Amino acid sequence: MDKLVIEGGRTLSGSVRIHGAKNAALPILAACILTDGEVHLHNVPRLLDIEVMMSILNRLGCQARHEQEMIIVDTSSANSFHVPEDLMKQMRSSIFLMGPLLGRFGEVSIYQPGGCAIGERKIDLHLQGLRALGAVIEEKDQQILCKASKLVGADIHLDFPSVGATENIMMAATLAEGTTTITNAAREPEIQDLQNFLNQMGGSIIGAGTDTITIQGVKKLIPCTYEIIPDRIEAGTVMIAAAATRGNVTLTHCNPAHLTSLIHVLKRAGVQIGVCNDIMTVSCMSRPRAVERIVTSPYPSFPTDLQSQFMILLALSDGFSVMKETVFEGRFKHVNELTVMGADISIDLNCAFIRGVQRLYGATVEATDLRAGAALVIAGLAAQGKTIIEQVHHIDRGYDQIEVLFQKLGADIQRHTPVHKQLDLAN
Repeated sequence: MDKLVIEGGRTLSGSVRIHGAKNAALPILAACILTDGEVHLHNVPRLLDIEVMMSILNRLGCQARHEQEMIIVDTSSANSFHVPEDLMKQMRSSIFLMGPLLGRFGEVSIYQPGGCAIGERKIDLHLQGLRALGAVIEEKDQQILCKASKLVGADIHLDFPSVGATENIMMAATLAEGTTTITNAAREPEIQDLQNFLNQMGGSIIGAGTDTITIQGVKKLIPCTYEIIPDRIEAGTVMIAAAATRGNVTLTHCNPAHLTSLIHVLKRAGVQIGVCNDIMTVSCMSRPRAVERIVTSPYPSFPTDLQSQFMILLALSDGFSVMKETVFEGRFKHVNELTVMGADISIDLNCAFIRGVQRLYGATVEATDLRAGAALVIAGLAAQGKTIIEQVHHIDRGYDQIEVLFQKLGADIQRHTPVHKQLDLAN
């Protein structure tokens, strides 16, 4: 397995361009199946999860490939509605294929998805939404069989504003007969991006970004060229790293409007932030202040995907902070690794109590999931001495060469690949 080796204590400075959004690209890649032809997608990050989704598309009979700075997906030869179990187990986002395959073939066969172990993430809301559109669903052990002779629009209320369920229902309803209304819909920017993509192909959807989305079914979608939005979680990770290392960093090709909750909390911590169109500057010349209480919640509130990273800033702050996690119950696994590095953090149920320390110290730690891994990278950058991060494949699921990203800002961070893996790649 690859490792990241970080010599900490360097102040981050300089400029970095933010990649495209993983959480927008994955459902959009899945949505390509709803059309028949060649879709061109720009600003797609090169990530492990993206490669898995492309592999699934190819196994379904599509032709998905990288070409220069874009991904081309030719769906004209798609001939299967069975998503392979081995690929589904690698990535939770494979669940996004349910809606598009049901819309195109009237049938889909999948397995319970895999992904990061950050707590229970049921797919009940996905299944309830598809049933409301007319699908008959049968569950056998880990396999899920879904059929619909015809999809018909419906009024669907989500008990929780699930991003994945909202997107799956949107995709299936795009080719359904009649009108579908989703209430208590998730409001994330990635859902707005999916709406814009589907509409560019000829869909008729309004309301994404609010809690009510209306989809008027259409007969057919036409292939298009589309550019993915910037990744707000990657941008947030860089912003927090800049503050944690007392740095001065400029982010380009980002969308500050997608980061208002993070910007607000960073300012409460004493971090200086400047915004001009798609450019942000982040600087923190002195020790950050503690933030009394932060609660993660669905967008537009503070994102659970930045909770782990922001905890590093709180661990180095002057004072006492509380972080409450309300989305995923398994998202404090990084705390044990941080205490090894000298952090003073205790957990009680879904709350982390953080007493700031003057400094962290390098250690050998393990990335237990994607965002926890990113948090450990920030901790290593800010720590005194050498940090070695194992299980880097978790980080590679959501960050496009995270070591290169921070090297551009002056960090001493290197990827160490085992010799046998280097030989395999060479051959």
